[in-house]
Amino acid sequence: MENQTIEDLEEKLRHAMLTSDVSTLDELIADDLVWTMHTGSVVNKQFDLDAHRSGIFRFTKLDISDRQIHLYGDCVVVTLKAELEGTLNGQAFLEAYRFTRVWLQRQNRWQIIAGHVSQVSL
Repeated sequence: MENQTIEDLEEKLRHAMLTSDVSTLDELIADDLVWTMHTGSVVNKQFDLDAHRSGIFRFTKLDISDRQIHLYGDCVVVTLKAELEGTLNGQAFLEAYRFTRVWLQRQNRWQIIAGHVSQVSL
């Protein structure tokens, strides 16, 4: 497994988030996802897909910096900073966040199984 595979998947994820491509998000996110939001709430895959499907999340900008990829066999941990702009529940926002994503390879397929996001200063 090379970093390039995960970098490609991360870019595919970024594009899917920007375009609210629910079918691609469904492919990249494991059914048993555990995600901790910046508010402390723990959500699942269905929450994420529904938020994109319904328009609760709309991103117009998703700029990635400081991405680090840590390989652990069938598990990869990705950390990054993202500057996000868009609307949440119809309210405009421009914020910076730190993400940690855990990718797991199961049945020859890489998917996100866990993650965490924290708000940081711009």
